[in-house]
Amino acid sequence: MSQRRPQPRRPGPLEPDQLEGAPRGRQALLALLIMAVLIAAVVASGLLINKALEAPSKALANCATSTQISAHEFIGAQPMCITASQQLQATITTSQGDIVIKLHPEIAPVTVNNFVVLAIHGYYTGLQFWKSEDWVVQAGDPLNNGRGGPGYNLPDEPSAQAWDLGAVGMARVPGGAVNGSQFFIQKAPWPGSGPTAVYNRFGTVTSGMDKVQAISGSDTINSITINVS
Repeated sequence: MSQRRPQPRRPGPLEPDQLEGAPRGRQALLALLIMAVLIAAVVASGLLINKALEAPSKALANCATSTQISAHEFIGAQPMCITASQQLQATITTSQGDIVIKLHPEIAPVTVNNFVVLAIHGYYTGLQFWKSEDWVVQAGDPLNNGRGGPGYNLPDEPSAQAWDLGAVGMARVPGGAVNGSQFFIQKAPWPGSGPTAVYNRFGTVTSGMDKVQAISGSDTINSITINVS
């Protein structure tokens, strides 16, 4: 009589922890890979932001001042370092807040160049808006009384641009030359029939007119940042 051959024993069902063990390992590995990709993306974006922030300083790296003989005085006008095709923006950080100005090198290249060079070398930092009237505010005088300047004047740069709200120009004494550092921002219509001399209109406020309106004679310039695009 033949004996029944024993059937091979089938493996029992896997317990839940055995069933999920392998996929969990793969999930952990996938999570680590995703985390690594995210970290790499964050680092890369940080590098791009740093490069974007460095771009203006590199674009203006050749903007050196003329020979300086004191904190706010030079032997002559500032060397040209910008071009008329550059898109230039100045952010004036004041005690009232930021004022953003679009500069116009295509209209007043010498004046814009002068403003840029002085600004990036800290000339205006700490100076007061010594003049604040119902239609204009004025700054850029190291003496803070309207009589100071950088030791040189600027040439006339006339233009057909209208003098209206937000216009930025350079100051000048009646019958005298254009001041080398004092600038003003128009915040209301020019009194009378408008200007009777050339004031080198070199910029237009694009943001922060509320800050301009709030400025008084005790307000100061904290810094000026120049952006190039």
